[in-house]
Amino acid sequence: MRCGPICCRCGWNSGLPMHEPAFWHRPSSLTSRLLTPIAVLYGAIASQRMQKPGADAGIPVICVGNYHVGGAGKTPTVLALVHLLRELGERPCVLSRGYGGRLHGPLHVDAHGHAAADVGDEPLMMARHVPVVVSRDRVAGAAMAKSDEASVIVMDDGFQNPALRKDVSMIVVDAHRGLGNGRVFPAGPLRAPLPPQLARTDALIVIGEGSAADSLASTVAARGGLVLRARVYPDGGAVAALRGQRVLAFAGIGDPARFFRTLRESGIDVAATRTFPDHHAYTREDVAALLADAKREALVLVTTEKDMARLRSNADLAPQVRDIVQFPVTLRFEDEPALRQFVVERLRKARGT
Repeated sequence: MRCGPICCRCGWNSGLPMHEPAFWHRPSSLTSRLLTPIAVLYGAIASQRMQKPGADAGIPVICVGNYHVGGAGKTPTVLALVHLLRELGERPCVLSRGYGGRLHGPLHVDAHGHAAADVGDEPLMMARHVPVVVSRDRVAGAAMAKSDEASVIVMDDGFQNPALRKDVSMIVVDAHRGLGNGRVFPAGPLRAPLPPQLARTDALIVIGEGSAADSLASTVAARGGLVLRARVYPDGGAVAALRGQRVLAFAGIGDPARFFRTLRESGIDVAATRTFPDHHAYTREDVAALLADAKREALVLVTTEKDMARLRSNADLAPQVRDIVQFPVTLRFEDEPALRQFVVERLRKARGT
């Protein structure tokens, strides 16, 4: 996550990377209460902004977003949705703001020619699997995707951004963390008050095991939205390569704890962990320190696919990252037929057929 003076990934100012404050995930705290007046103002602006009508992209737009800042599993969800759309005979293109990248676009992401510093780590990683357009101007980005004969746009994030009209909005939430303290930024992790976000939710995807999102799921279902459960599954080859070894796991993502938990649930001996801010731009000093720590304790370094996209795309780090193991994951839905039926029906509705 990156946060500026009053906002983060919602399209306002952005500043330096930071870790999520611990009080966001506590029921109540003095800090949260003191920040409530700012949160009320921020929430009012965000709610009003969400009311604006968006431009018609000319092809269906499926938005994969979340109610809050930080990680919840959007990227594996986008890739799983892309896989499904291809099975349905669609030509999906992912549209991203290119968070963390310096290029404004619109442009096509080249998985081999661009760096994470150019287009952001998530677009760079996804471009290995699907056409990706990066554009700060989402309307211009959608126009580029359509001109490339995409039949459907999958928006990675942008749920609260009103620039494009969404035909389908699918919200991702982590079953273990839920919505934290349920307060609006900066008093809590919500990007906008929950009621206007719920009103625009077509489907809720609850990822992982846990009960923190059960109440939210019940609310979405009661409003007529589809609730789907999904789990992240690690790559079998990566698991086999790490079994029997002690590892130092590190990550600069929205929820590093989820990554560490996945490793342990896969039977991997996580002897030590290191966390970095979301979308952290690794330096030679960072990597040298990690390598030194791992060598001292005879540990294997392992990180996420997203972190590896940042590391590998930095030419200065290439000699240092050869011994770091990447740990890819894929998302699988418990009820894929229900998802398939939902997507087919929504695409038909969007096309008026």
